[in-house]
Amino acid sequence: MIRHLVPLIESQIVRLPAPVAVQLPEGQVLGPPGAPVKMSFSHWSSLARLKAGQIGALAEDFVEGQLKLEGRMRDVMAVAAGLLPDNPVATSASGWSHLLRQIRSLRPDSPEKDAQQIQFHYDVSDDFYALWLDPRRVYSCAYYRSSDMTLAQAQEAKLDHICRKLMLQPGERFLDIGAGWGGLLLWAAEHYGVDATGITLSKNQHAHVQRLIKEKGLQNRVRIELRDYREQDESRPFDKISSVGMFEHVGRANMTGYFSKIHRLLAPGGLVLNHGITAGGLDNMQLGAGMGDFIEKYIFPGGELLHVSDVLTHLARSGLEMVDTENLRPHYARTLWDWSDTLEAKLGEAQQVLSATAGEARAEKTLRAYRLYLAGSAMSFEQGWLGLHQMLATRPSGEVKDEAIKGAQARYPFRRDYMYR
Repeated sequence: MIRHLVPLIESQIVRLPAPVAVQLPEGQVLGPPGAPVKMSFSHWSSLARLKAGQIGALAEDFVEGQLKLEGRMRDVMAVAAGLLPDNPVATSASGWSHLLRQIRSLRPDSPEKDAQQIQFHYDVSDDFYALWLDPRRVYSCAYYRSSDMTLAQAQEAKLDHICRKLMLQPGERFLDIGAGWGGLLLWAAEHYGVDATGITLSKNQHAHVQRLIKEKGLQNRVRIELRDYREQDESRPFDKISSVGMFEHVGRANMTGYFSKIHRLLAPGGLVLNHGITAGGLDNMQLGAGMGDFIEKYIFPGGELLHVSDVLTHLARSGLEMVDTENLRPHYARTLWDWSDTLEAKLGEAQQVLSATAGEARAEKTLRAYRLYLAGSAMSFEQGWLGLHQMLATRPSGEVKDEAIKGAQARYPFRRDYMYR
């Protein structure tokens, strides 16, 4: 088997888009010396995965310490893309793992299970996230209004873009579902004067936002609650609602229920902005070549992506009317590369931060997983394997608020120019 694999690997790596050196378990090195990417394998089974283009399995070997990667993450991802045997969103999945995923997709998750999954990801370490996010810790796609923007500037532009789309006004009741570290919640309160409520399932984020609210003296009109969206009180509807980077955790089985809940929480004529990752393919339930399995195991357990057309179908079934949809896919590729580059520049510090809470061995695995997750996601958005959509919808009110457009039956102006004034 060893003799059979070596010439196959040699012929494979010469066709890759970047020079690669491959060190075999016995020490022999294939490929050019001084290559920008070097892959050192401890087991021959990993070489078989390399030959098959099983990127997810190779990523798992890296996290578990059976594969060593050297080189810039941008170069590593170029090599990874070249190893893929097929388009990861066009490949028709089959087998027991795909069947089990389909079955699980039909089964709604409980609030308790969702809380466990959210805390698995977001409660890793606040200090770790602070190392590579912007100062507001906005953990979602930025909006590069101009090419020379820094990450921090682009995140503020995103927050304002959302507030403009929602046409926030002083005194309006505003709900942020999945409020994260409070970036949008506080921006809307400070810049648009709304009465703001945020909900989250992350204990760490909840505590962090509570501190910020107190420090800024906003207790009278800003609050953060540790609550599942399904348990949010419906007795007093909100004028405006946002959900940013949250509905990826909802799941297909819960999607119509999710939008129906928003419909009930929203006052007639109100607006909701749903911002989240969407699938790049129409039929794939996850990224192929094992990449989806890797994300499920190490990063986002229980996460499930739908194509934007499916999302809009569920939204419409709930009684909401989509009035504007914007694709920000390239913006997320750049956001993720900004996060990745920042983390790569702080690997030593990141190891120390994670070790303080999880121990050295677990910290090493977590750090390796996040390095691949950030860079791999950046590549996936660049390639169009993943999408990012902002979907603005209204709850029809039956009223005509705009004399210029008779029969609008909503407060929404049905013109996009207001977003950019």
